[in-house]
Amino acid sequence: MSTAGGAVGGIDRYFEISARGSTMSREVRGGLATFFTMAYIVVLNPLILGGGTDKNGQPLAPESMGGLAAIAAVTALMAGILTILMGVVGRFPLALAAGLGVNALVAYEIAPQMTWADAMGLVVIEGVLIGILVLTGLRQAVFHSVPMQLKTAIGVGIGLFLTIIGLVDAGFVRSTGQGSPPIGLGIGGKIVTWPGLVFVIGLLATIVLVVRKVKGAILIGIIGSTVLAIIVEAIAKVGPMGGPNGTPAGWSLNVPVIPDKWISTPDLSLLGNFNVLGGWETAGPVVAAMFVFTLLLTDFFDTMGTMVAVAQEGDMLGEDGMVPRTREILLVDSIAAAAGGAASTSSNTSYIESAAGVAEGARTGFANLVTGALFLLAMFLSPLVTVVPFEAASVALIIVGFLMMTAVRNIDWTDYEIGIPAFLAIVLMPFTYSISNGIGAGVITYVLIKLVKGKLRDVHPLLWIVALLFVVYFCVGALEKLVF
Repeated sequence: MSTAGGAVGGIDRYFEISARGSTMSREVRGGLATFFTMAYIVVLNPLILGGGTDKNGQPLAPESMGGLAAIAAVTALMAGILTILMGVVGRFPLALAAGLGVNALVAYEIAPQMTWADAMGLVVIEGVLIGILVLTGLRQAVFHSVPMQLKTAIGVGIGLFLTIIGLVDAGFVRSTGQGSPPIGLGIGGKIVTWPGLVFVIGLLATIVLVVRKVKGAILIGIIGSTVLAIIVEAIAKVGPMGGPNGTPAGWSLNVPVIPDKWISTPDLSLLGNFNVLGGWETAGPVVAAMFVFTLLLTDFFDTMGTMVAVAQEGDMLGEDGMVPRTREILLVDSIAAAAGGAASTSSNTSYIESAAGVAEGARTGFANLVTGALFLLAMFLSPLVTVVPFEAASVALIIVGFLMMTAVRNIDWTDYEIGIPAFLAIVLMPFTYSISNGIGAGVITYVLIKLVKGKLRDVHPLLWIVALLFVVYFCVGALEKLVF
């Protein structure tokens, strides 16, 4: 065997590419699809973190420290490194980046009560605590304690969550600004925008490709929609949706134009800008502890739900409902949480958009090498990353949402003891824009039903603890009022 052949064989054995029924080309295609579906975070994370100020009225990255470009650079850097680490250690096609929701919590709730360095220090502490839970086996034990059909419901709920994210991000579904109905189709109940038309055409074309089982259908859909968006923008001069020059009929997130400048030097000055103990002194131990608890609970269950959903999409769950190398996956995820705080990007976590790569055929961590490498390139090629608008990327989320929804057939809806908790878990994820809210509602309802039915032995002891923690989680607002 040639040296090259031996190297390829070694890679195949290490990542179990053939063993999982995949190929190198499918892994590369899947890695590309995952990147293009979640590359928006390189642009969106700076906008969220950059929009907040700390207790001194200072932004995370003033212009003297690189401004939003500096946040974008470290966002891409950490996403690249951590995604590759997940691929090598977890050997699972699960990409990581700065967590949406968590970054808003850090920017608008935590940072205003302390300095940015203090806030990022709390994120580091949260990541370390989750790592301890993984090493002690507690996080995996909690995962085992959740009934299989409830795990299935979590995956289905995340599929619907992805769908609503895609529809909203593309502007296909919008807030009406009225009490009833709260949301509607496009603007005034009509699709009257060029970006909306691009989204619809891209979605329909992708559906045709998927139905005809064309290889790379989702990736082709993203790229094709982006090309169409560039052509439309060149002709119609639509412009952005937000900002001082924006219009409701504009493009969401990115205006699809070919950039004049393709390469930029990354500014990594935000790395290491954190203070582990500062928040406890500035905001007080009670407030700091509540923030850490909220961060921990959100990360803890978001990742579990995401991991199950991605494995479910690729038919990679074992008979016991477990994901291969669960311990390694969760350990890397905990490292990502701490590393995100240390890099000033907020907690990094697993991304459900990874399901887009799995839908394209990815089954192993090799796909992560492709996604991670592209994120590292994005540090230098940030102008290219900003070409893809939400209207093009969201096409993938709708298709993936459908694919994940198909698992709903595995839930016994005639059994109310599992059917009602499963229903609440599914619907509350998209309706509250939170994976944790859905999981919490499902767990609490499941435990409550078993309690009133006198079937206490059917509930794993750990699930009682989890249910109580979620009760605390949902009561955080009331507790904050008592504290403040």
